[in-house]
Amino acid sequence: MAEAPAVVVEDIVMQYRVREDRTAGRRLGGLLPGGRPVSRIDALRGVSLEVPRGQRLGIVGRNGSGKSTLMSIIAGLRQPTSGRVLVSDYPVMLGVSAVLNRDLSGYQNVLLGCTALGMRREEARRRAPEILGYAGVSASAGRPMRTYSSGMRARLGFAIATVVEPEILLVDEALATGDAEFRRRGRERVKSIADRAGAVVLVSHTMRDVRDNCDRVVWLDDGRVVMDGPVDEVTAAYEAGDGRP
Repeated sequence: MAEAPAVVVEDIVMQYRVREDRTAGRRLGGLLPGGRPVSRIDALRGVSLEVPRGQRLGIVGRNGSGKSTLMSIIAGLRQPTSGRVLVSDYPVMLGVSAVLNRDLSGYQNVLLGCTALGMRREEARRRAPEILGYAGVSASAGRPMRTYSSGMRARLGFAIATVVEPEILLVDEALATGDAEFRRRGRERVKSIADRAGAVVLVSHTMRDVRDNCDRVVWLDDGRVVMDGPVDEVTAAYEAGDGRP
């Protein structure tokens, strides 16, 4: 019997209702179809895909194509309008906007993040120096997160999220931060997670990150899957059209 995939996305539709600005609608009536302001946004339009265990899937697309919306639905942070997501284990979401408490120190965030991922507090304390060192923020461990640069926060978030090598890792642009050495180590850690039969889903605007970290790519545009296939084939088509199908 074939092994069940790590992630199954079935016909996901995501619609947002937006409050109409009637004043703006009157001003723009001659520019908008039908003379009415838009009241619904279709972020995802029937997206389906599967991610086998051990695969590293890249998702590419222009801003507004639905990439981050899809990631948040897979992570369970948002409920789709219709469709469903099936996962083999709890997904860990990692992004440049990863939730870290700005008023707590880097060290305290390590303890909080690790225990939230299921690690015993004693082990979190024991591994805190390793995590802080990996992120390159050991010297700033006692300072509140609000004093950290965006790069420092992203590196620490990555180090926390990957310390337990989750079964399903969702990476939203986080590998684009840091210097070349940190990006290299980040790629190695992502590969290690996938090699241990975990699944990785990576969103990035940087095609080099996609090529270095993924073995399959899905191209989204206007909330739909435009292309799904080998890394070189999909990224070449994406770049040839400057992100437009």
